[in-house]
Amino acid sequence: MSKYKIENAWICKIKGENVLPVFGDLEIIDEKISKIKRKSFSSYLKTPQDKSNRKNVYDAKGSVLTIPLVNFHEHFYSRLAKGLEIKGETDSFISILENLWWKLDRALTLDAVRFSAEMGVLESIKNGVTYIFDHHASPSYVKGSLAVISRILEKYKVRGVLAFEISDRNGDKITDASFSETENFYSEFSNSNIQAMLGLHASFTVSDNTLKRAKELSEQTGLPIHIHLCEDKADRTESKKNYGNFPAQRLAKFGLLNDKTILAHGIHLNKKEYETISKYNSAIALNPDSNLNNAVGLPNFNLIKNITLLSGTDGMHANLLRTLKNIFLLSRHSGLSFDESFELITKMFFGQLEFVKKYFPDFTGLSEGERADFVIWDYVPPTPINKNNFFGHYLYGIAERSPKSVFQGGKPLMIDKILVNIDEEEINKSIFNQGKKLARKFSKM
Repeated sequence: MSKYKIENAWICKIKGENVLPVFGDLEIIDEKISKIKRKSFSSYLKTPQDKSNRKNVYDAKGSVLTIPLVNFHEHFYSRLAKGLEIKGETDSFISILENLWWKLDRALTLDAVRFSAEMGVLESIKNGVTYIFDHHASPSYVKGSLAVISRILEKYKVRGVLAFEISDRNGDKITDASFSETENFYSEFSNSNIQAMLGLHASFTVSDNTLKRAKELSEQTGLPIHIHLCEDKADRTESKKNYGNFPAQRLAKFGLLNDKTILAHGIHLNKKEYETISKYNSAIALNPDSNLNNAVGLPNFNLIKNITLLSGTDGMHANLLRTLKNIFLLSRHSGLSFDESFELITKMFFGQLEFVKKYFPDFTGLSEGERADFVIWDYVPPTPINKNNFFGHYLYGIAERSPKSVFQGGKPLMIDKILVNIDEEEINKSIFNQGKKLARKFSKM
């Protein structure tokens, strides 16, 4: 039996659709929260600090403790792309794909996949993200690629949902291998900590025959899809030209929309298409940082209010809370009032909780008897914190700081901004060596 105790924290428990900050101590036995002891914050302020070094006791010193963050649209495979020498135009979304991402994913080896995942997971832990939905592509090395990523997640005790990006852009042989990888990973590697999804690239690179195969596999296995949807206008125009329907219509036609579906981006859609997505209770994962980087536009915040909205980073970084803050700011910039923007973020927060529980039913709400997964932020509230102003602290305070400590399943992954039992210096050397090889290979493509 393992025990751990967190003292003097603002424990932000979830009850229904409320966040209830409670000051006190949190006790852990094995993987679960065994007890929460409420204390007076006023008394704590007057009490001298206990500076003794006690084993398996962590003094949060008045910091805020929240549920872990979930990245609903990640691309680990992009991690080694920093500083690559890009040849060719990057003046449109399609040219960015052709001259950067589609060259990069073809250049990846299984070693590159491994170290990309390692870099992404460690960045995630540092940002308080311990649940990750990854959308992977390595067409030159399909077989076994998801298993490589899953081993990295398990190594660092992070939970994830993995999908291989099926596409017809690399020919029938790679399409077949991608389906096989999806089936094999689902049947051989899925467990309570690692789940599978059926990944598809985007409508404009996926034929009707592939969508039909995806539907058949989904019916056989119960796997929902994770796909890019109308990230750029090209997805609409190319899908209509080549397959006779716009992307959302195609997915509905082939029965691929349901309440576990993740549609990444969802920008260039009309009111009727948003209504179709809402009808099937599918979720849209917003990735504003990537959208701004690629200059593809932003969603119409007035049209997405009735849809389950998730947040992702699209492989650009692992700072999920910064993404949420940017969604808030962009919604304000688009014309929503403060009340409307806070309502949007609140709805997203609780909608994401409901969605992640479809994959991990034991996702914590920080009550006694639940999993001890949490983040302790480098943030002591400068004013009283309660259920009525939590999101004001969350967006304007916590989001401007960083995690101090991270726990998963009752085990510390990071303490006082230092990763636990991880030689980060050696890992960074290995990542660089692999990145150097990849950069050399990429420069010749």
